[in-house]
Amino acid sequence: MKHRTWIAAAIGTAAVTLAAGLWIDALETGHTDGGLKADPAGAKGASPSGGVTECVGAQPAGSLPGLPGAPKGSSDDTPLYRTLAYIDLAQRRHAAVFTGLSVDQRHQTANVWRIPSAALDADLCGAAEKGVTIRLHETDVNRKTLDALAGRISEDMHRWDGTFQLREVGVESEGFVHVGVDDPAKAEPILKETFGEKYIEVEHVGQIEADVG
Repeated sequence: MKHRTWIAAAIGTAAVTLAAGLWIDALETGHTDGGLKADPAGAKGASPSGGVTECVGAQPAGSLPGLPGAPKGSSDDTPLYRTLAYIDLAQRRHAAVFTGLSVDQRHQTANVWRIPSAALDADLCGAAEKGVTIRLHETDVNRKTLDALAGRISEDMHRWDGTFQLREVGVESEGFVHVGVDDPAKAEPILKETFGEKYIEVEHVGQIEADVG
């Protein structure tokens, strides 16, 4: 199962204001210099249906507003986090094509999954601060569609009791809904017949045990 952690957990209390749909996924992506480039080899986490486009920020450090509540010069006031805050606002303007976001902090890289869009690409690449790389991955679905699908699947978590246990449902930034169950062999054909073949990945998830104080 891919690592899904709220972005706020990684970048401090000021980052709590970022949208809940933004995730941390510490990808081992590369870093290149220069402007907008196509990466025909793709990158870890890239959609298998398309390549990856990469751009390197050119705006001066501090050109973007800081995270709300982040003191100037604090650990939350960096080119990467300011660029992430901008992406959070931009994805609302481009909701029809935006799919998801993950962050490679080691390489100061924001990985954005989207339905190919010249407008979104130009918006993000034109705003990114120096030192930040944006990698744009192709998908064929937006976040709104995935959220709706995840909502339908999780609407009644006990619907399938007696056949299999539905234990976890979450939207992945790469463009699919992760469904964790106790028995994938039983669950996958039923879930895909009910909700459709596309955008669902079924995996085994162990029993969730409650903490005992």
